[in-house]
Amino acid sequence: MAAFSIDQWLQQARQQLVAGADDEHAASSAALDARLILAHVLQQSYTYLYTWGDRLLTADQLQQADGLLQQRLQGQPLAYIVGEREFWSLPLQVSPATLIPRADTETLIEWVLDLAAEQQIPARGSALDLGTGTGAIALAIATEFPDWQVTGADFQPAAVTLAGTNQQRLGLNNARIIRSDWYQAVADETFDLIVSNPPYIDGDDPHLHQGDVRFEPTSALVAEDAGMADLAHIIAQAPAHLNAGGWLLLEHGYQQADAVCELLTQRGFTQVGNRNDLGGNPRISGGCWPAH
Repeated sequence: MAAFSIDQWLQQARQQLVAGADDEHAASSAALDARLILAHVLQQSYTYLYTWGDRLLTADQLQQADGLLQQRLQGQPLAYIVGEREFWSLPLQVSPATLIPRADTETLIEWVLDLAAEQQIPARGSALDLGTGTGAIALAIATEFPDWQVTGADFQPAAVTLAGTNQQRLGLNNARIIRSDWYQAVADETFDLIVSNPPYIDGDDPHLHQGDVRFEPTSALVAEDAGMADLAHIIAQAPAHLNAGGWLLLEHGYQQADAVCELLTQRGFTQVGNRNDLGGNPRISGGCWPAH
């Protein structure tokens, strides 16, 4: 096996990733992907890669890096390959049992912070994250609101285990992770905030066969009724679990904003509105359950 320095491996890995890219985004991220793979293998930072570019890789390091590179060339999501993805500056373990946290979902956390700044949610409150997956949303809220009690709920046992591991690694004692079929395990509880990034993709959507989504669990992506079934269920049942003045915030597809807002309004929510994601598309909709 030929000897490779860090710089040499990064260069050849980037070239292979560019050559194997099936879209412009994959090609543009080739250098970053190569650095992420090698930093993971070496258990070092990007700074180390830049500082010690002429350092030779051992045979074991080279074999491991080449193996992970082949997985990436076959289309495997980088987050699954290295087993981690950052969300809201939190390092979260990920696995093929859950969705990969995405930056667009941070829009929901920003909305929660705005509600707090506007004093529309209490300084000491409670939140419920339905379909928590890796725990990304629940743990971000628990980080920002240490005086809150945050519950992350998921029906899939593997997701519950993973989210629980992330909660423990981050040392967030104000968060709990439970197994629940939507509201089933919190039937007698009410909250000041309910959030969710539920399945919202139509089973016939061609995007299910493209990019990272191909490798993510279908159960966390696809919903009946053209992707609206789970959103509609969460909205319909939310008032029974919201305190007066509590908020419901939901992530959805960019074409579903009007339908979600209509459901919220019909159910009796007020201050119904949207927030746009990083691409400028309406991605989060929500409303306030009024005090009657």
